[in-house]
Amino acid sequence: MSENLFYRKPEISKTARQLLNGHKSFIIWFTGLSGSGKSTIANKLDRALYRNGVSTYLLDGDNIRLGLNKDLKFTPEDRTESVRRLGEVAKLFVDAGIIVLVATISPYKKDREYVKSLVHSNEFIEIYVKCNIRFIKSRDPKGLYNKAMKGDIDHFTGISDPYEPPDKPDITVDTTLMSASVCVKQIQNYLYKNGLLVNK
Repeated sequence: MSENLFYRKPEISKTARQLLNGHKSFIIWFTGLSGSGKSTIANKLDRALYRNGVSTYLLDGDNIRLGLNKDLKFTPEDRTESVRRLGEVAKLFVDAGIIVLVATISPYKKDREYVKSLVHSNEFIEIYVKCNIRFIKSRDPKGLYNKAMKGDIDHFTGISDPYEPPDKPDITVDTTLMSASVCVKQIQNYLYKNGLLVNK
């Protein structure tokens, strides 16, 4: 079927859309265990960037599973497909000149590498939201670890399924030691220092 499809180049380029928005566009990809703080940090960063006049959109893994990915389960194969879809959607936002924040466990290195391959090397910022699993279990904000340890949830990352942390993430924030606000400040500093954002 794909041999009968032909890519049509848009009349308005990504560069033109970036100029209109006044900043570069790229993916900020948050990966980490369930309960590590990915969504909390992503939402705080999204709000901070919005207040600074930056065009952003947040794709939260749980929210996406209520719509685009509602047909997927949590098997390794479905997790891979979930990340593939998120990556393709994120690429569209980059093409639209928008900074897209993606918060999802994305436990497998190969899947995150696939998303990175969809865009230019400077358009994918991988953030490892690191947190001691014992701390997460004691906190268990959604009560999921308790259910998983009882065997009520199959394919739960960190319990019955593996999590592969990034080898060389662009940024590591440790929520065992740092508050969400401090993590956001660390990420913002990285973005400005590396010229991805400029002070207006």
